[in-house]
Amino acid sequence: MDTFLNPNNTITMITATTTTTISSPPSSTSSTSPSTTLSRYENQKRRDWNTFGQYLQNHRPPLSLPRCSGAHVLEFLRYLDQFGKTKVHTNLCPFFGHPNPPAPCPCPLRQAWGSLDALIGRLRAAFEENGGQPENNPFGARAVRLYLREVRDSQSKARGVSYEKKKRKRPVPAVASASLPVLPPPPNH
Repeated sequence: MDTFLNPNNTITMITATTTTTISSPPSSTSSTSPSTTLSRYENQKRRDWNTFGQYLQNHRPPLSLPRCSGAHVLEFLRYLDQFGKTKVHTNLCPFFGHPNPPAPCPCPLRQAWGSLDALIGRLRAAFEENGGQPENNPFGARAVRLYLREVRDSQSKARGVSYEKKKRKRPVPAVASASLPVLPPPPNH
């Protein structure tokens, strides 16, 4: 029996003698009315979810989502590295630790940490939107968090780029700034 998803959101199963088509119920994330447009984030999340689904189907042996674990997510992230565009210098490279090397080198291209971090965030949300339980979310597994931290730290060292969290600037309340007196500059002695 072969099963595939048609462009019109129906599942077609072909057996030796019959063809059965099952329409999937419309959901807020998989179908849109002509008047509704999804945000860039929602579109990217849907594309990422579909890509991960394809990865599971092409996995040998094929995996179902309920059987997917953090280890499978790590395998997926490592698979994506082959499509990366970020040069990550090895320890032996003369440009190790330089953010803008002056010449080309044979170091590998990888997925950037920020891209992987954002991808995992989108897939984590998509998993729960598609019926997954938060406590069973493979994208939130400890192994995935540790892997992302390791990638961030190694890329930070290799590229000479700091990934420090940006501190939020607290806005000064307008009332407080309006009530402060303007002081003259201190006298020079």
